[in-house]
Amino acid sequence: MGLLKEFKEFAIKGNIIDLAVAVVIGAAFTKIVTALVTNIIMPLLGSFVGNRFETLTATVNNVPIKYGLFLEATVDFFIVAFVLFLFIKGLNRINRKKEVIKEIKLTQTELLLMEIRDQLKK
Repeated sequence: MGLLKEFKEFAIKGNIIDLAVAVVIGAAFTKIVTALVTNIIMPLLGSFVGNRFETLTATVNNVPIKYGLFLEATVDFFIVAFVLFLFIKGLNRINRKKEVIKEIKLTQTELLLMEIRDQLKK
């Protein structure tokens, strides 16, 4: 019975719900980026190369190697990774600002306490 109760508490906590929401949003974001890469970026790059990337293949021992699709997936990955990097960098910046604000408030409180101490000594 105890294990079931622990699992119920774990499943109901906000962390698991936050994780589920993040997975759904991440999947939707990945679809958007994949559509962007497949339908806009790669055709533009292909126009400079003179060929669509999805058609780029090499044949080894009569087996087609579709390296163009690999290139598309690589570009897709780097775009997702870069956006996540920017997102995390922004979160870190916000957290640093909060820490600085806390430090400033703590320093002001300490100054007030020091003034009160000094007044009590007189």
